[in-house]
Parts: sequence; C-alpha cells; structure tokens
Amino acid sequence: MARDRFMVPVETHSTLTKKTAVSRSWMLLDHSGKGMVLDLDKYEIMRRVPIHARDLRILDPLLSYPSIILGRERAIVLNLEHIKAIVTSEEVLLRDPLDDNVIPIVEELQRRLPPLNAICQGQGEDEEHQGPRDDDESEFPFEFRALEVALEGICSFLDARTRELETAAYPALDELTSKISSRNLDRVRKLKSAMTRLTNRVQKVRDELEQLLDDDGDMADLYLSRKLAGASSPFSGSSIPNWLPSSPTIASKISRTSRASLLTVHGENDVEELEMLLEAYFMQIEGTLNKLTTLREYIDDTEDYINIQLDNHRNQLIQLELFLSSGTVCLSVYSLVAAIFGMNIPYTWKEGHGHVFKWVVILTGIICGSLFLSIITYARHKGLVGS
Repeated sequence: MARDRFMVPVETHSTLTKKTAVSRSWMLLDHSGKGMVLDLDKYEIMRRVPIHARDLRILDPLLSYPSIILGRERAIVLNLEHIKAIVTSEEVLLRDPLDDNVIPIVEELQRRLPPLNAICQGQGEDEEHQGPRDDDESEFPFEFRALEVALEGICSFLDARTRELETAAYPALDELTSKISSRNLDRVRKLKSAMTRLTNRVQKVRDELEQLLDDDGDMADLYLSRKLAGASSPFSGSSIPNWLPSSPTIASKISRTSRASLLTVHGENDVEELEMLLEAYFMQIEGTLNKLTTLREYIDDTEDYINIQLDNHRNQLIQLELFLSSGTVCLSVYSLVAAIFGMNIPYTWKEGHGHVFKWVVILTGIICGSLFLSIITYARHKGLVGS
C-alpha cells in the first residue's frame, strides 16, 4: 500500500507550466532578410518582444480570432488568416513558417527586404554630394515593408481562392440551368457554402483595413521606428522600457501621450505614407469582395430562374390534374347512368323497350363530353389553363 502511494505522479508547478506553454515553430527574419527557425513558447516570446499574453492568444491557431492588425508600443501584431506574425522595428516573428500557405510569405520577405537595405546603403555616398536629405522621407520603415508583404500575401491568397471559386461556380451554374438534377443541385449547394465562407473571410480583412483607415490614431500606433526614435526625447522619459512589462496601464497611458506628442511634431499628414499603403490593399480586397458579390448575385439569379422553371412545371402538373379531375367527373356521371340502368330491379318500362339502350348510351356519352368541354372552356376563360 505504501509503494502504491509513492508511485502516484504529482504535478508540480513546473510540470503544469510545461503543459500550458506548448512550444511553437517561429521564423525570425531580420533587416537583411536572413531567416532562422526558432522553437519558442509564449513566455520566451514575451521576454523577447514587449507584448502581452492576450496579444499572443490572438495568434493562437487553435482559437478562432478574426483578422486584426494591432499596433502596440514596440510591436505590430498581425493576424491575417494564415499569416500570424509579430513585427518590430528590427525583426519579424512569423508563426508556422513550414506551412504551405506561409512559405511564400517567408520567401517574399527574404526577397524584398535585403534589396531595400542595399539600396539605402548604396545611396549613402550620393546623398553626401547631393546635400542632406530627410531619412524619414527617403527610407520606407522596416515594419511597413513587412506589413506590405503580409497584406500583399493575404490579398493575393484571397483573390486566388476567389478566382478558383469562380472557375468552378460559373460552369456548374450554367449546367444547372440546362439540366436540373440532384447531382447538380448538390454541387451548387457546396459551391454556395464555400462562397459564403470565403466572403466572410474577405469581409473581415476588409473591415479591419477600413477601421485602420478611419482612425489616424491606430495608424500612428503602427509607426514603430518613429516611436522608437521619439522614445529618447525628454517628454518620453528614459524609464518607459522598465515600466512596460510590469504596468500595462502606465504603458498604455505613456503610449497615448507619446502618440499625441508625435502627432503634434509631425503634423496632420504624419500617417499619409501608411494611409496610401493601406488604401492600395483596401482597394484590392474591395475588388475581391466585389467579385464575390457578383458571384452571389449570379447564384441568386440562377436560383430565381430555377424557381421559375419549377413553378412552371408545377403549373403544368396542376393543369394535368385539372384535366384528369374533369374527366373523372364526367366518367362518374356516365357510371351513374350505367349503374341506374344496370340495377336488377323489375320495372315495367324495361319491357318491350330494348331499342332504347343504344340511345341511352349515345345520349349519356354526348352529355358527358359536353360537360367536359364546358369545364375546360370555363377554366381557360378564367386563365386556369393555358391556351
């Protein structure tokens, strides 16, 4: 009994920490575009990048968070579908770099970041001869270059999915209009469900870009290089880095105060550079959404056309039912006469009048035919039966 007690495993604090802090694969990209795959948990990321745990939950693939772009004091948190990244003024942390959809983003970052740095370094000697120039105007900030790659990647990805859906949907809809069958209906139903899901994804990205464009303060939060340069000013104070990890409330207040000072220094057009960048991809994602809207309208038109066809067939069945019901009524009258004369009851008027049988049959048939024609004529007069 004593041995059994000692063999029961006890979960210590370190064991629970290891269970909750599951390691994830991240790609670290620096200014030169060199990448390095790291296996980091959320605590190591929080020590490396000054962000909070709630921001990391947004990047958790197991949680269904909508597409969002968050600007923090020294980092940008990107959650754009499969693109989940943390961008600082010096490096990019990209989640799940071995994913098939993320590999093109990694390659694009590695391709586009180094030439920009090389151009900036190569122009250094020319600037000495041409005179002093403003660095903010001549150099595109590192965080914006990374943000541009992410926006271009998600917009291209969603546009490609839209084109694939259009390629499959339009022939299926045309086939359905030519032949209504269970197979075609089920095929169109699946395509419509896929279109609805894709529309929701595109709409979320569009709404996030629109929300950023409507708020200059949120766009100012994305200027990490500018905030880093202004952190050494007397207004910002040298103790901001020490306060950020321990006091989020003080850090947020300092962030708002620093942002207000930067808005005052740089004027009203300090977010014009970022605004032009976001507007370009907003127009692209708006075009993708318009394609999906056009496809939805085409599907709705096809559904209306099919409903008209089904209504027409239903009306034809109702007309056939009217013809059959009218014929049944006439035959019922004929059967009634036959039943009266066929009763096995002795009547005096039956004797010596055998030649009357044929006249009864002829007259009954004429009366029933006239009754049928009268019903059909009345139905056509009222518009119940087509001419």
